Amino acid sequence: MQQVITDQPTLECPRFVMRPPHKSDAGLIAMYASDERVARDSRAIPHPLPPGAVEAMIDRALSPDRGEDTYVIDGSANGHAEAIGVISLNRMDRDQTEVFFWIAPAFWNLGFATEAVRTVIAANPTKAIRFFAESFQDNPRSARVLTNCGFDYLGDAEAFSVARNTTVPTWTYTRSTGL
Repeated sequence: MQQVITDQPTLECPRFVMRPPHKSDAGLIAMYASDERVARDSRAIPHPLPPGAVEAMIDRALSPDRGEDTYVIDGSANGHAEAIGVISLNRMDRDQTEVFFWIAPAFWNLGFATEAVRTVIAANPTKAIRFFAESFQDNPRSARVLTNCGFDYLGDAEAFSVARNTTVPTWTYTRSTGL
């Protein structure tokens, strides 16, 4: 049974806020998610991005019976784009949460992903005892984000990539929250 989520806080960072998505985010998110580099580094983003996919994701994210918190990384207060990436926290059983994230290529190598992941770990809005995350083995940037945020390597695995239409080798990471 999927856990009902009734509240999702906005998380403050020095360079941006992470907030629930707004329907008005669809255009920017679609522009970034339709970039093949973003799609290939994710499990769930198809390439090419079909019409309505982002709107459906936003509708799921705003549903009161969702099983995942989706945050838009919003840099507009500091002169950046209103949406520069997305981070999701997928609730698992036994008080565990899986972290997924992507950043628009224009903002790569600027520390935004590391700041976002550190912030959600510190805030721990899902009250997780343990976090999990993964990186495709051909995406060392994401692996570096995870290790920079205190995640420990757990092992190799595989995950299906919709954009690649195949199973891709992954590195799996874990981090205890100390709860």
